[in-house]
Amino acid sequence: MAQRPRGVGIERLKTGVEGFDELVAGGIPRGFFVAVVGEPGTGKTVFCIHYAWQGVLEGDKVIYVTTEESRESVMRQAAMFGMDFAGAVDRGRMIIIDALMKSRGDEWSLAELDLEEMVEKVIEAKKRLGYGRARLVIDSLSAFWLDKPAMARRYSYTAKKLLYRWDFTTLAVSQYAITTGEAFGWGVEHVADGVIRFRRRIRRGELKRYVLVEKMRQTPHSLRMHEIEIVDRRGMRVKGPVEYRREDVALPPSVVRRIARILREAERETP
Repeated sequence: MAQRPRGVGIERLKTGVEGFDELVAGGIPRGFFVAVVGEPGTGKTVFCIHYAWQGVLEGDKVIYVTTEESRESVMRQAAMFGMDFAGAVDRGRMIIIDALMKSRGDEWSLAELDLEEMVEKVIEAKKRLGYGRARLVIDSLSAFWLDKPAMARRYSYTAKKLLYRWDFTTLAVSQYAITTGEAFGWGVEHVADGVIRFRRRIRRGELKRYVLVEKMRQTPHSLRMHEIEIVDRRGMRVKGPVEYRREDVALPPSVVRRIARILREAERETP
């Protein structure tokens, strides 16, 4: 009997990013908890905005938690790409939970940057929006453990477990440090069903942005790094795979030097 190809029969949610869904067999599997990771300025928030707006277009219940920008800032950024978040909120198709402007004290703001309070507010928002397929963006989840990075993995697991039963397909952003290019706590990647990594490099004096799908369970995803661009009034699109370079397959210089040193020492010891 012929085996069914991997990924067949899995409901997948489109991201709305031109050229990206082809990298993940058509979209993100429903119910997944996906980490969107990378340094500042690499395109993580723009990617999440696309994902949220695609949900509005498809009639999903959309909840967007913002911890590092105000609700108004997220709306303005979406509007720059022709995405009417403000209208979606007014029509009851979307709720934006503001965890930055705590002093405002409106219904959809967090009084404190507390994980359990955030989860409770998200569930309350889902009840308000009503029954149906739901998309959740948490931008960023790492904001909840910046002062206690050792708790990153536990907090990530707690968020995933509590939200899973509500049928959310979640993008959880994790900020990386500019100086090291590493995560604060290395937590969300360990518990996530998928990891989408954004990167940046300077090439010939110009900033280039890239995306790599490092993990996506139940998905025959691309293993190539792809260049992306963010265009005014259009948003993000995937330009194409990055060409292989010599350094992609060559050993790191430190390893080469170590091997050379070992060989020299071996030669000296040989009678």
